[in-house]
Amino acid sequence: MEHLNGLAPLVPHYDGYIIDLWGVVHDGVRPYPGAIDCLARLKAAGKRAVLLSNAPRRAAVAQAAMRAMGIPDDLYFGILTSGEATHQMLAARNDPFLARLGRRMFHLGPETDRNVYEGLDLEVVDTPEAADFVLNTGPDETRGLLDLAPYEDLLLRMRARDLPMVCANPDLEVIRGGVPTICAGTLAQRYEALGGRVRWIGKPDPAVYAPVLALLGCPRERVLAIGDALRTDIVGAKAAGVASAWVLGGIHNHLLGDPAAAEAAAAAEGLAPVATLPALRWE
Repeated sequence: MEHLNGLAPLVPHYDGYIIDLWGVVHDGVRPYPGAIDCLARLKAAGKRAVLLSNAPRRAAVAQAAMRAMGIPDDLYFGILTSGEATHQMLAARNDPFLARLGRRMFHLGPETDRNVYEGLDLEVVDTPEAADFVLNTGPDETRGLLDLAPYEDLLLRMRARDLPMVCANPDLEVIRGGVPTICAGTLAQRYEALGGRVRWIGKPDPAVYAPVLALLGCPRERVLAIGDALRTDIVGAKAAGVASAWVLGGIHNHLLGDPAAAEAAAAAEGLAPVATLPALRWE
């Protein structure tokens, strides 16, 4: 495992790049310093970058948010979010877990994530007691973004009805504007601990990498996945059969400046990214 200051030394070895958003390109509020420049340099070098995010919103919505942050569309070749994959899978119902779901859905998440299910043949209900299943897109501002405790009673009500849960964001936490906030994955993890059934959609499931690899159109040995989360980005890259570079400036920022600790953390999970980077920057 190399410990690099920027991406440039790796670029001659890879033609296609699968790049995470939160914790790598932006923090939900603004781009990280150097990220836009790095994407522009990849493009100038003739490389293809596709963004793969566990954001619980449609791809077009995530793209519009990046555009508002000053991240141009033409710096990447495509984008897939777990919210987009969830929408498409709920529409198709080809997945055995999803095929058994009813049509009455309780949404656990903020109103801003409504786009994940809008346009689908679903009846949105106001309480778990009236639902056939739960769509979990994460915490909301009314109950709080920092702590699992305010959701415990709601999760217990879902569990009392044995409602299946669809988790549209497997991340446990992200850094938003410098503040760690819990994600849908934390709620889903707790629901599983209560005995609930959960279908996770997004990284590290190898299925979400297939359309991204098709967009890149190059051999897997020439693809590099870049992400900040060991549990999703680096595990997912391994499952998809591609190399990975681990950005330490996201949710694992406590490891910045400590290469030995970073190596030990990766090894403890059976992972071997080709390099660590402090951030998505060129050099």
